[in-house]
Amino acid sequence: MFETMSEEPPGEPDLFAAWTEQLSGWGIPDEILVTAPAEPWHFPTKVFAHRAREQSARPEGTRGPSYQRAAEALPPGGSVLDVGSGAGAASLPLASGRMPGGQRAGSITAVDSDPGMLEALSDLAAAHAGLTLETVTGAWPAVAHEVGPADVVVCHHVLYNVQDLRPFVEALTVHARRRVVVELTEHHPLEPMNPLWERFWSLSRPDGPTAYDAAAAIASLGLAVTTEQRAAAPLHVYDSFEEMVAFHRRRLCLPASADPEVGEALIGLGVDPGHPVGLGAGRQLITLWWDTEGEGALARWIKKNG
Repeated sequence: MFETMSEEPPGEPDLFAAWTEQLSGWGIPDEILVTAPAEPWHFPTKVFAHRAREQSARPEGTRGPSYQRAAEALPPGGSVLDVGSGAGAASLPLASGRMPGGQRAGSITAVDSDPGMLEALSDLAAAHAGLTLETVTGAWPAVAHEVGPADVVVCHHVLYNVQDLRPFVEALTVHARRRVVVELTEHHPLEPMNPLWERFWSLSRPDGPTAYDAAAAIASLGLAVTTEQRAAAPLHVYDSFEEMVAFHRRRLCLPASADPEVGEALIGLGVDPGHPVGLGAGRQLITLWWDTEGEGALARWIKKNG
């Protein structure tokens, strides 16, 4: 599916403010958070490393539109900037084998706030002969001034963590010589957990924002944003059902003693304990991409933002 978004008409409400307002509703209420035995937003590095290895091993034609749109804008030996890189699932496949049209990334700059993720990416990148990797630890766009331009900027499964979307997107755009490619789920990635929050805490979760809200907000900057969608494979694969239970129990701010009930609830949502994959298989994945005006925009952005 293709759709091109045009600039927001004058007089329309601030779509970025609407994004922030809707996204803020996904926070965990203080009265629940204060009871959490462990940090609920912990991300297991090995789960993300598995995704990066799996994407790199897949044949080029099966990786989906996010990789195709990045590859077609990438010159042979070109550069990729991966923002919120995790273990490199968005960027390493662009350096593995020959991409459509003969392109192959020669260098990757990866930005992530988790040093463990960047370490995992570095380990995986070692298998790609001739690839130059630079890692930058920090949050985007706070560290954007430390990063040079790249032919293609990729950013997968990050936007739902971004409250202040406009400066984040502007920094992505000015760092891309050719194209920005963003991937996210159609609805909030925590949506499949809504029945669990209702069951354990009687907590109702918001309806938005959606990927199309992000596309409309980005287009309001005057960027020609194209959207494509496809059915999503599970984003996470766990080594065991016990690991999956522990992950969701921690996310739900519950003690370890709740594991049996959490496991029962996951099975009730259709999880096969013999094949523990992430909730939400079959959801729509949305690719947003837009072309950029080159390196001059970065110089103007740096001058403006100091």
